[in-house]
Amino acid sequence: MEVFYYLVFGGLSMVVALLELSKTSKDLVTTSSAFTSFKNNYLVVYSLMMAGDWLQGPYVYFLYSQYGFSKGDIGRLFIAGFGSSMLFGTIVGSLADKQGRKRACVTYCITYILSCVTKHSPEYKVLMVGRILGGIATSLLFSAFESWLVAEHNKRGFEPQWLSLTFSKAIFLGNGLVAIISGLFANFLADNLGFGPVAPFDAAACFLAIGMAIILSSWTENYGDPSESKDLLTQFKVAAVAIASDEKIALLGAIQSLFEGSMYTFVFLWTPALSPNEEEIPHGFIFATFMLSSMLGSSIASRLMARVTLKVESYMQIVFVISSATLLLPIITNFLVTPSTEKGRTISFGGCILLFGFCTFEACVGIFWPSIMKMRSQYIPEESRSTIMNFFRIPLNVFVCIVLYNVNAFPITIMFGMCSIFLFMAAILQKRLMVVSDSHRSKSQDWALKEKDVETEPLNI
Repeated sequence: MEVFYYLVFGGLSMVVALLELSKTSKDLVTTSSAFTSFKNNYLVVYSLMMAGDWLQGPYVYFLYSQYGFSKGDIGRLFIAGFGSSMLFGTIVGSLADKQGRKRACVTYCITYILSCVTKHSPEYKVLMVGRILGGIATSLLFSAFESWLVAEHNKRGFEPQWLSLTFSKAIFLGNGLVAIISGLFANFLADNLGFGPVAPFDAAACFLAIGMAIILSSWTENYGDPSESKDLLTQFKVAAVAIASDEKIALLGAIQSLFEGSMYTFVFLWTPALSPNEEEIPHGFIFATFMLSSMLGSSIASRLMARVTLKVESYMQIVFVISSATLLLPIITNFLVTPSTEKGRTISFGGCILLFGFCTFEACVGIFWPSIMKMRSQYIPEESRSTIMNFFRIPLNVFVCIVLYNVNAFPITIMFGMCSIFLFMAAILQKRLMVVSDSHRSKSQDWALKEKDVETEPLNI
């Protein structure tokens, strides 16, 4: 492995360590011991859930190829996963508001464990069932846990600002540190110990089972709207009306879909972008570097959200513009840097430039996650939280399915250019969200002042 990769990884590690160690009182928020205990319990569970997810990632494609399936067969399996997340996942996720968020989190564990079990079978139909179960589990992972956390946080009477602490730390651990350790652990099980590509899935099932035991023993149940007996169709109608009637919610959903759609497309494109001529690149090490960049972003986000006077809606405009610029780099380098024609070499000069840009994009991803969680906690109504959050994932999954189906139909530069445009659109919508939010806030303040004046005005009798 070239020294270049070690330099990038080492440099990022030093920056992350310095950011974490240099936090001052301005970057820290004084909390209570009860909140600290609550936060740590959630972080342990969330880290175990993310470990169960990250352990599977590096070996899904490889396992399918080892079973002898073609690229087209594997592509259909992936499409089935995203398709089930869009269809069945939306329904199951919506049931969380009605049947309880804790039950939904337990359902996630059971569903994903069953998905892991199917990986032992080389039968295509069994693997297809596993992908469908995995798609349902993914929807629950990105809706039920956050919904439970927000409801429980408010139910226990903790300060609203403290919620951002849990969000940023969850992303720092679950999407950063745990992802790096999971990738290395999966590699250790499959390659170093020689257990094969199924071993990471068995390990994932074990972590999910441990997390489920903690949920069952220490979490309390909470609901979206237990006071009204609503069927599933009524819940969908309520969520749709909320999105259509509140511009802030609609804007937030569009922003999330645009960013996450670009992010998932990037997951498929970074490998061919860095090795267009089959250059030998250390995929696992680069993945770990990306996750370290995400940790850097979440560390920056924790500092930003600790500033009471700094609005999330404000700095996220800049984040979206930067992320848009980074995904333009493959187009720029294609024109400015002469591409290598030799196959099988190490990473090219253009690839080095792209790696820096992609690390910057991953840092933006690290800022995005806790920030979008913070905005969702502010704008999405509690009674339909899980339902609305899964509504947001419908256009995302449609977009990813289309990209997967046509991944070989367009040049890679066109795909990156499309993602860059989407991210710039997200920046524009974020600007609009800030304007609408400020307008709504000022109207609320004016109304409160008028009510106060009426209460204090002397009666002329």
